[in-house]
Amino acid sequence: MHTRRFSQVDVFSAEPCRGNPVAVVVDGEGLGDVAMQAFARWTNLSETTFLLPATTPEADYRVRIFTTDGELPFAGHPTLGSAHAWLEAGNAPRAEGRLVQECAAGLVELRQEEGRWAFAGPPLTRYEPVDDATLARAAAALGIDRSAVLDSSWLVNGPVWIGLRLASAEEVLALQASYSQLGDLFVAVVGPYPADDGAAGVDDRPDFEVRAFMGTGTEDPVTGSFNAGAARWLMDTGQAPETYVAAQGTVLGRAGRVHVRAADGEIWVGGDTTTIVSGTVRL
Repeated sequence: MHTRRFSQVDVFSAEPCRGNPVAVVVDGEGLGDVAMQAFARWTNLSETTFLLPATTPEADYRVRIFTTDGELPFAGHPTLGSAHAWLEAGNAPRAEGRLVQECAAGLVELRQEEGRWAFAGPPLTRYEPVDDATLARAAAALGIDRSAVLDSSWLVNGPVWIGLRLASAEEVLALQASYSQLGDLFVAVVGPYPADDGAAGVDDRPDFEVRAFMGTGTEDPVTGSFNAGAARWLMDTGQAPETYVAAQGTVLGRAGRVHVRAADGEIWVGGDTTTIVSGTVRL
């Protein structure tokens, strides 16, 4: 065993403990798959990451991302939390205001925007309407009529999300999920706030409300991967401006704010990050 630097970072909220936490082992070199998985299971958080030296000259660092059950090729809030921990540990990016993360999904670019870091959403590997049977199952699991779903799409960029669009944020907030009916589906739902609720993308006033229900039987507080895919979908279908803010975690007592911007051919997903716990672990 070795003593390794460790951080627990709150992601997607300017208010500490109101976002989504990720555990980050800063010195992950030398740990094998079994040890990483065991520690991720022990933290019992949605994701635990391990920072490693990059294996390609294009990247600043490498990250491996584990849930309590297995490894993910990419995930959004662990990307921002890992970048925060890597920088806080005294590392410097090769280019000011820009980072390149290496993960199982490939290279993910990050850049600093208005004091917060944002990642470029990875390409969607599955992006198509949801079949009728799956859509009916998802609607039933959320306790809504199929007719309440205005649009749907597979949004897969690592995690396998199904996106549903409802008519309003109010409808999204009222959902009651039956996880036994949901089964192994990962379903996330988005609905707009009224147009006069605030100018799109101004400060932290939300333009959309998002909720993400996971086949593991829990609701995700704030979800970077889904918001990246949803932004592409909403913009492609004319439902969202090129800059907006999504709220998530409201019903869980969180204050998640996901800042989305389309620029330079990419969807940039950003949020505030705060270290809540720092110290060492023996692994």
